[in-house]
Amino acid sequence: MEKVKLAIIYYSSTGTNYQLAQWAEKAALEVKSDVRLLKVEELAPKSAIEANPAWKAYVDTTSDVPLATSDDLEWADTILFSVPSRFGNLPSQMKQFIDSQGGLWAQGKLTNKVVSAMASAGNTHGGQEATIKALYTSMMHWGAIIVPPGYTDSSIFQAGGNPYGTSVTVDQNGKMIENVEAAVNHQVKRMLEITSWIKRGQI
Repeated sequence: MEKVKLAIIYYSSTGTNYQLAQWAEKAALEVKSDVRLLKVEELAPKSAIEANPAWKAYVDTTSDVPLATSDDLEWADTILFSVPSRFGNLPSQMKQFIDSQGGLWAQGKLTNKVVSAMASAGNTHGGQEATIKALYTSMMHWGAIIVPPGYTDSSIFQAGGNPYGTSVTVDQNGKMIENVEAAVNHQVKRMLEITSWIKRGQI
């Protein structure tokens, strides 16, 4: 059986979604998937980044993480997105990346990609669910196959109970409040399993 090819594409400003993406990569490697861990391009001005010590530290730490491209989307069987909420919506960095995929979309090369998403916010009701659903709206236009975690594992309840995708609240010190690593693990392995079914023609 050919390995499932997973692209984990994230945006992070201070590291939360990078950590979620790293947990996702670990889970995928445990089941011998081919994985690409990728970030989208930063659009914020250098002055804004340097004015925030946590933001600057994150940018410096992840300078070697490759940028996501259209080639990565075409390569992938399945795509996991991870983003912070921005007023209940996607950050402009991820929106720009998605908006730039018109060429692939027009060629039908995004059709039937298996997708799922994760999110973070600074408050328990800070827009995590709305952000994931906003991303899924774009995926519907792609003709992608959305695989949410639903309530298919007890880890989802322990992580806060978001059926759309793993989400986490971050406190004022940048620390995650909920324990979500197990939920990330389950979400990734669920989407990989379903992708493998599709590749084998079982769905």
